[in-house]
Amino acid sequence: MDMNRRQFFRVTTAGLMGSSLVALGFSPTEALAETRQFKLARATETRNTCPYCSVGCGLIMYSLGDKAKNVTASIIHIEGDPDHPVNRGTLCPKGAGLLDFVHSPHRLKYPEVREAGSKEWKRISWDEAMGRIAKLMKEDRDANFVARTDDGKLVNRWTTTGMLAASASPNETGYITHKVMRSMGMLVFDNQARV
Repeated sequence: MDMNRRQFFRVTTAGLMGSSLVALGFSPTEALAETRQFKLARATETRNTCPYCSVGCGLIMYSLGDKAKNVTASIIHIEGDPDHPVNRGTLCPKGAGLLDFVHSPHRLKYPEVREAGSKEWKRISWDEAMGRIAKLMKEDRDANFVARTDDGKLVNRWTTTGMLAASASPNETGYITHKVMRSMGMLVFDNQARV
């Protein structure tokens, strides 16, 4: 057998390492037979839309929880949706940092109101917030609705209040929002997702 010095050291090193592992109780058959659990294997997959800009990138959010009744699962990972036609799995830096946004202690989760002259924000219920918005919109519409121009032309417009629809809404929601606002005579209306 013809062997140079480099080949000799390779063979002896491999033999020494193999015999040492066997002596320490390491069995390659047991190590190779064990499969490693994928970290997202037990997670629930939910598809959503990025809330930041008007692009509307698709997201896949993974959450872990025991799926018991009245238990909120915790989101553990967020990534781009490769099947989404807008971003095809990619995310910008803000979208890639959504997990920090979701778990931020400063994230606003409930409606709050600051009364006139007050320096403090107070938490209110969703029903109270919706009722307050509807009441203020009705008062403004009743006070500022223009049915006819000075020359008698029928216009039915309301220009003192505006509406901005969300970029994360699909086309159907934007269409319905547009129809509702237009039916009230609102002219100052825009949908961020149209950009």
